[in-house]
Amino acid sequence: MATTTLIKPCDRFFVAGGRGMAGSAIVRALRRAGYGNPNQGGALLTPARLELDLLDDSAVRDWMEAQRPDVVVLAAATVGGIEANRSRPADFLLQNLRIETQVIEAAWRCGVRRLLFLGSSCIYPKFADQPIREEALLTGALEPTNAWYAIAKIAGIKLAEALRLQHGFDAISLMPTNLYGPGDNYHPTGSHVLPALIRRFHEAKQRGDASVTCWGTGTPLREFLHADDLGEACVFALEHWSTLSDDAPRNDAGDPLAFLNVGTGIDLSIKKLAEQVAASVGFDGAIHWDHSKPDGTPKKQLDVSRLAAMGWRAQIELEDGLPLAYMDFKRCLNSSMLRGMEQ
Repeated sequence: MATTTLIKPCDRFFVAGGRGMAGSAIVRALRRAGYGNPNQGGALLTPARLELDLLDDSAVRDWMEAQRPDVVVLAAATVGGIEANRSRPADFLLQNLRIETQVIEAAWRCGVRRLLFLGSSCIYPKFADQPIREEALLTGALEPTNAWYAIAKIAGIKLAEALRLQHGFDAISLMPTNLYGPGDNYHPTGSHVLPALIRRFHEAKQRGDASVTCWGTGTPLREFLHADDLGEACVFALEHWSTLSDDAPRNDAGDPLAFLNVGTGIDLSIKKLAEQVAASVGFDGAIHWDHSKPDGTPKKQLDVSRLAAMGWRAQIELEDGLPLAYMDFKRCLNSSMLRGMEQ
């Protein structure tokens, strides 16, 4: 694989979405590795939404022209769980398309040297063979409960790939599995399953409830990756992987892969997850399941062999990460938890 000369401590890094869970983890990982070092002329640029509205095309172009980053990491997105996707399909499609197309095109036009686009494992078909290889993209129908978000993410992957094919733009994409960790969104209806369970069990414990009712059957299988592991994976990919390199990972047809999966390669049932969250929170009541609520995709486990072959593996096991996530939730109790757009 390519060497660490692909990025340098003196580079100017723009992490779009650098205040969100994924983006802030990437910033921490870059800082730990010594990148964006101001003493060497580098920078870690993480403008808040009031400083840069990523939905404003002219603002994005002007900011990129003025700041001239060397490396762009696109981790900004309008995000949410099943209920948020169901009730706001237009928001999830339009806002994510705008963010992706504007940031990726502006990066290319402004001469950015490298770009990393952060996608999601929801891009894959609902009934893809398990574990899911990168070749599964566009081979079947999407899971309806998050199709709008998935379509936008697929468009971002394909735009980055198209710019590489037509213009030689050094753009790569990573597809993480379900994330959790510091800076998560704990909104009662807009969050993903793991932070939603943390909040639900915590509030039940505080009220002294005898039981908690969770959505669905509890049978779907899911994989979870700590945000700090994702941050390390992003730095590793920026250091070692260019789709322009002769030794870049390739698909079954022998063409350079435009994106790679990121995860632990280990999944568990939502029922088992709920039990582990309850134990981490200290809730010892009964857990019931509301079968009238949707389950989503029955199983979603990523094949992470390509990134593993390059030398990267996740380090934080779920049993260690859950107590840390609960500590983060308690720190968030006195601050706003109603975030929807990770910027």
